[in-house]
Amino acid sequence: MDVSEILHNLNEAQRRAVTSEAADLLVLAGAGSGKTRVIAHRVAWLLRVLEISPQSMLTVTFTNKAANEMRGRIENIADQNLGDFWCGTFHGISHKLLRRHWNEAGLRKEFAILDSEDQRRVIKRIIKSLSIDENKWPLKQIQWYINKEKDECRRSGQAEAKDDFFVEQMTKIYAVYEELCTRESLVDFGELLLRTYFLLSSNKNLRSHYQNRFEHILVDEFQDTNEVQYLLLKLLKGKSGHITVVGDDDQSIYGWRGAKSDNINRFSQDYKNSQLIKLEQNYRSTQTILNAANKVISNNRGRMGKELWTQGDEGDKISVYSAYNEADEANYVVSSIQSWFSHGRNLDETAILYRSNAQSRVLEEAILREGLPYRIYGGLRFYERAEIKNAM
Repeated sequence: MDVSEILHNLNEAQRRAVTSEAADLLVLAGAGSGKTRVIAHRVAWLLRVLEISPQSMLTVTFTNKAANEMRGRIENIADQNLGDFWCGTFHGISHKLLRRHWNEAGLRKEFAILDSEDQRRVIKRIIKSLSIDENKWPLKQIQWYINKEKDECRRSGQAEAKDDFFVEQMTKIYAVYEELCTRESLVDFGELLLRTYFLLSSNKNLRSHYQNRFEHILVDEFQDTNEVQYLLLKLLKGKSGHITVVGDDDQSIYGWRGAKSDNINRFSQDYKNSQLIKLEQNYRSTQTILNAANKVISNNRGRMGKELWTQGDEGDKISVYSAYNEADEANYVVSSIQSWFSHGRNLDETAILYRSNAQSRVLEEAILREGLPYRIYGGLRFYERAEIKNAM
């Protein structure tokens, strides 16, 4: 394959990221700057130009859909079947490892995976067996605590109570939960990663095997990694491996579930000789929107810094309306739509975005009063929900 085919349609910064010879590479990529494209083209570059075997690479994404799309894009760019190429989520890759090494991991061969609902049922059994008042110790709070500890790469015996009754009680429940899951060979989502980490950290032969196998590790959406994921990557890389991480410290929105955007800064500190490449050219927005975003984002603390720009249009000005309350906000939105519509715009060119489903009701009521047709995406209309129908 001609090298130019792999680098076709890439901008200068993207080409430098794709062809970098650095052992440790951090690609700081702004929104709409082609993060996934860079990873797909870099894998193709390693395959076809550096002639690295697909079996010697590990690519990590954050959803199964993204993993499947990534694999398809790479095969299309490289024009070859990837065979036993490991491309998946942290949980999917950990699951694969544990299925192969169940005995070394202290599991039964046919261990069971607990989803969130299964996990709550197990915790409910434990609460009942310990005669704990669920009103004082809500089930979801216990579940959140256990999952948080696992995200932080901590077993129940590693928690520091420090004369804190809440932590003492939670740690006690966590310990019983661990014992039950071990006895019945049950593995929740957090345990997939935690057990894989402890398996590799305690088993030198297994660790060496995977460190030697995965010569190149590539990670997408690196800003969304948590503690155990970061440590697992560090363990798999070892001393001689190559790692490429692509992320945006300004886009981390999953802190509530353990993600640490600071892992981007931490990467630069842990890998002193790492190369930093910034992707700042945006292909998604107008310059007006980017200017506003850059101004807002500049207030973020601890960021590495970048300035998004585009070769596209300057774009329309942004208007801001400060509403008195949610009803005033809804009336303004609907009156704006009515104004556009009366000036020849189509309703199918209009979209209303809101942050939570609870906000849809007041907007729907305003739309219904004006008799405008509308469609809810990703859910039901407020008055079509079963609980609302029952209440009505």
